[in-house]
Amino acid sequence: MRGGEYTDMYLEAVGRTLRAIREQEMDRILEVAELMADEIAEDKLIHVYGTGGHSIMGAEEMFMRSGGLVPINPIWDQGMSLIFGVKIVERVSGYAKTMIEYYEVNDGDLLIIISIPGINAVTVDAALEAKSRGAVVVGISSKEFCDQVPHGHAARHPSNRSLSDVADIFIDTHVPFGDVSVEIPGCKARVAPLSTIAHAFIVNSLVVETAGILASRGIEPPIWISQNIPGGDEENQRYYQAYRHRVKGL
Repeated sequence: MRGGEYTDMYLEAVGRTLRAIREQEMDRILEVAELMADEIAEDKLIHVYGTGGHSIMGAEEMFMRSGGLVPINPIWDQGMSLIFGVKIVERVSGYAKTMIEYYEVNDGDLLIIISIPGINAVTVDAALEAKSRGAVVVGISSKEFCDQVPHGHAARHPSNRSLSDVADIFIDTHVPFGDVSVEIPGCKARVAPLSTIAHAFIVNSLVVETAGILASRGIEPPIWISQNIPGGDEENQRYYQAYRHRVKGL
């Protein structure tokens, strides 16, 4: 096999996934972008929760990112971060309620939940708790993954429901079951996950569409710029001062 062929296979899988999102999920992306624009126009925050050791990166991608929206309130949860060890608590029932309460997800708010499989206790509990408090819940996950994990599996929510079942709006990442994409002869397991790239594409699509909607309404989109370019610190300082008492991550 020539050098780089496996990378080409991965590139093809990434391309298929992103095209499927663009072709099949755009209506829901635009629907959510309208809701996000409404929240920002009303000077409200957009809550984001990555409910897993790698799903958390989807929330990180939305927070204080160059070219990203300012009014993002990430639910920073050490229990979901691999930085603090691999024994994350994504399977612990009831845990999410405390996080949703602490980050003050309330009536009329918008919560985006990002999960690779969309089946764990924290994922489903977070959605149910936020909805019970009157929030609108957007789920970003793989429908194929949600559907193919057997009922009764230890990773599943006790109700066997998935994020695709309980979210008010569900955006499918089109990531395959198991989140792997390349098969190598002589290697028992497939390799090359797709979820992180899919999550980043979806959340940044939400950002650009939201910014476009706000601009079309005559509202300047609040956008972070790189602190590594001249004037970056000074430009961002006004946003930091405006939001540091409202966004716990600031």
